[in-house]
Amino acid sequence: MATVVGTFLVHGAPAGAAEMVANEDGVYGYEDTPMLPWINYRVHDNRRPKPRHVEAKPSTTPAPADAVVLFGGTGMDQWQVAEGWQVADGALVAGKRAMRTRQSFGDCQIHLEFMVPDVESPNFSDRGNNGVGLMGLYEIQIFDSHPMHEKKLYADGQCAAIYGETPPLVNACRRPGEWQSFDIVFIAPVFEGDKLVSPAYVTVHHNGVLVHHHEPIRGPVRWRGIAPYKPHPPKLPLVLMSHGSEVRFRNIWVRDLDPQP
Repeated sequence: MATVVGTFLVHGAPAGAAEMVANEDGVYGYEDTPMLPWINYRVHDNRRPKPRHVEAKPSTTPAPADAVVLFGGTGMDQWQVAEGWQVADGALVAGKRAMRTRQSFGDCQIHLEFMVPDVESPNFSDRGNNGVGLMGLYEIQIFDSHPMHEKKLYADGQCAAIYGETPPLVNACRRPGEWQSFDIVFIAPVFEGDKLVSPAYVTVHHNGVLVHHHEPIRGPVRWRGIAPYKPHPPKLPLVLMSHGSEVRFRNIWVRDLDPQP
């Protein structure tokens, strides 16, 4: 028996755009979205199996000498500052709108640490909702997906998922209020004119645990839908998505992996 939950506001969706429903196991998702062509599930399907949880500790890695330090505890000089973002107690605190870097990146290695807030919210979707927007187009989800919660979000929207496409291999979430880490190796898509030659690929460690291994990204992020690739520049800014939840970030750095002359 499905249970209607109400609207899930994400990625700029208007109020009343859609309603999530819970399946018999208490997993919330949608039953009216397009089928993903590479697997027998819908986008944000509440029937899609959820990864098992594993206990993990965050991987705290200092920036290497050739890295661009995007946030080291003070200042937001590397960012095009968006509404509501601020620095507090050595952390970068998310505001109301997405924030992008001043510099653009293509193939790159990314390290960042984040903390989802340990607060009760009347809105299920407020539970640490954010994301790492690779080139601002391809999202690795940030969300409080620890199994302590009774309400559980659809598998392709849980923490470390390639949002709307591929769940992580395992759920490596720590409890809310604890620091966590992502280590991401991103390979940008390649275009020749209007033709996609090679899709983007991503390898992700969540709290030191491998959750994606050279996984293809099948298109830009889109809530409740499937978006095709469209040609874009080989380098674009990195984006912290923000959806109104006060997620905190620290120790953010990027290494350019483009071939050196």
